[in-house]
Amino acid sequence: MRMLPLSSAAVAAVATALAVLPSAAVASGAPGASSFTITDPRIKESSGLAASRIHPGVYWTHNDSDDGPYVYAVDSATGKTVARVTLTDIGKPRDVEAISLGPDGQLYLGDIGDNLNGTWDHVWIYRFEEPKELADVTVKATQFTVRYADGPRNAEALMVHPVTGRVYIASKDESKGGLYEGPAELSTGSSNVFRRVADVPWVTDGAFSPDGTRLTLRGYFMARAYPWKDGRPEGEGERVDAPWQGQAESVTYTPDGRTLMFGSEGVNSRVVAVPVPSAPSAPSSPSSSAAPAAPGAPAAAEPQGSFGKGAAVLAVAFALVFAAKRLLRRRGPAD
Repeated sequence: MRMLPLSSAAVAAVATALAVLPSAAVASGAPGASSFTITDPRIKESSGLAASRIHPGVYWTHNDSDDGPYVYAVDSATGKTVARVTLTDIGKPRDVEAISLGPDGQLYLGDIGDNLNGTWDHVWIYRFEEPKELADVTVKATQFTVRYADGPRNAEALMVHPVTGRVYIASKDESKGGLYEGPAELSTGSSNVFRRVADVPWVTDGAFSPDGTRLTLRGYFMARAYPWKDGRPEGEGERVDAPWQGQAESVTYTPDGRTLMFGSEGVNSRVVAVPVPSAPSAPSSPSSSAAPAAPGAPAAAEPQGSFGKGAAVLAVAFALVFAAKRLLRRRGPAD
């Protein structure tokens, strides 16, 4: 993704806005959390995150565009890439925006971006088995064609439900995005039609909790967690204390469900760990103590790096960027 050129006045105002943010708003995360920096210079536009379930502490990520059919495994203990997977049997990726791990042990890569918000009448999902060994490897991927029931649109969030295995895509719209539900099983024989099932905010990524009971969606200036029931998000969601990141692009849960990992684009981009607060009304019991914590109402004291501390200032920066017509500029359609 690329930032639009802004007027000198807008740049100065945004810089001022960032300068007056509390230092906590750019901190690396809550004390003791496993935040880390992606150090691989090849990863310049990390646009998705998925926590490995078979390699503890490893996160799968990928570039947005201007890369090849590559997925990277990054060790959160060092920030170094420990494997690069090259996908074969697929076309040339156009705009890869999201990655999610399904209950079948397969990684789902969403080539779902649309720079001009309706240029392409179809997008793709690539699926491949999570490698058992961490090493540079070439794997055969399955390619699925995706169409939306209500026409083409831009999207950056793809989530696979950890229980049902159903794939969901959240469109990215400045006024009102949509959550789209895929078929019960993806097919290679024909287009997979995704149907709108709910309205969502302007989001850049999303993730289901490991037990499938919550859906967390993030955008540039917000993150919210929704109870998940009967295949739909419920209510308006609860605010999550996401960090301020200049290019807020990705989110995933740790495998135990107790931490949300927020990522961004850029060289040496930071992945920030934010503990998941416990639901305020959940009764304590021996059985619930072992279950993953679920996002609840905002904590009384905001953790380091919270969005809330800089909300008013960021709103000013947000307005200035929109005065420049769009916050971000995408590449045009591929030849």
